[in-house]
Order: sequence, then structure tokens, then C-alpha cells
Amino acid sequence: MHLIAPSILSADFSQLAEAASLAEKGQADMVHLDVMDGHFVPNITFGHQLVASLREKTSLPLNVHLMVDNPSIMIPLFIEAGSDWLSFHLEASRHVHKDLSTIKEAGRKAGLALNPATPIELLNEVLEDLDFIVIMTVNPGWGGQKFIPATKNKIKRLSQELAEKRLPALIAVDGGVSLSNMAALFELGMNIAICGSSVYGADNPVEMIRKMKALATEFNKCSVQKK
Repeated sequence: MHLIAPSILSADFSQLAEAASLAEKGQADMVHLDVMDGHFVPNITFGHQLVASLREKTSLPLNVHLMVDNPSIMIPLFIEAGSDWLSFHLEASRHVHKDLSTIKEAGRKAGLALNPATPIELLNEVLEDLDFIVIMTVNPGWGGQKFIPATKNKIKRLSQELAEKRLPALIAVDGGVSLSNMAALFELGMNIAICGSSVYGADNPVEMIRKMKALATEFNKCSVQKK
């Protein structure tokens, strides 16, 4: 499965409903929202009220990435707001299994995010509980950063481990993903391409999303043929 998730972190904050609409027009698979609290990361973005508002404006699934301290406090708020996919940082949670259970018991997709320097081995005890893993390929906090090349091996190793254990968790890649490197990242094992500035910084965001979606569709066809 190969999916496109435009990140509205890179969109015009005064036009976020329009940014979600552009994602729909481009036939994206979901809308990605980075929630930052000014503590876990230095930036501050938006809260659960915005998610609730966007839930009324788009039919696309909302993939919410919590870059916050104490995610256990935030998770119920974002579930109630209408998040469909919800991830938090392994580095920020004191009770990872409990936080994952809260998400899954609400019928939502549960994920963990890892900073670039956090080893994937720390996922071992909860890997079977995950619907997806967010691999940060930039240091979290700001959009438009350059992709960290060393994270490619991390994506590949995680993909191999999931395949060996026959686990269904998807790999989302967040940071510096663009049309130019997307095919190579799909080859490494990326399933969900989280694209921010490469979409909303483009002259025509809708056309850019369509090009990305076409590439993802080709990889989906190849995956079916291999099976």
C-alpha cells in the first residue's frame, strides 16, 4: 500500500480548509496535521479545535501527528475531534502501550513517531500493536527542512523487520519528501509519503499531488503483480 498525505504544516495557515480541499482535488489519500506544543518541539502550530473544524470540511481521513509532551493528555482530545490516524512520539510518552491502547480502543489507527536519532529497536516491545510508524527524516519542529540521508537505512531496516515478522504496520516518512525522491523511498519501504513544502510550495499543489498519487498508484500495481 502506497499513500499520499499532504501536510498542511506548509500551507497558508489562514487557508487551512482550502489546503484540505486542494488535497481532495488532487486525490490524496489523507491530510496530515502536525500538532506542536512549543515544549517537545520549539514551534507551536494548532490544537484539537482545528482538527474538529477540518473534520467538518473534508471527507479525507485526518492523520494527526502529536509532537507534544505528555501525549496521554492530548490523545483523548484529538480522538474526540475526529482524528482517524493518530501518532505520538515514543520519546515523549511515559506509558506507550497505554497510549496506543487508548487510540485503538476508540477504533482509530495508532502509530508511533521516531526522531531521526531514535533507534528502531526501541519499538520491539510494541511493534505488534502498531498500525503505522512515522519515521522522521528531519528534526521535528519546522517544515521545509532538508531530508537527512542517514535515515534511509533506518527505513530499509524497519521495512525488512516488518516483513520478516509478517506484521502489517505501515511506514510513514515525514520530512523532505518530494516527487524527486519519492520513488526511491517507496523502494526502501515507505508506504505513506508525508509531503509538506513540496506540495504547498508548488506552483500548482493539486497537479503536484496528482503526480505523486500517480507514482504511488504505479507502485501499488507493482506490489500486486509481485504477489
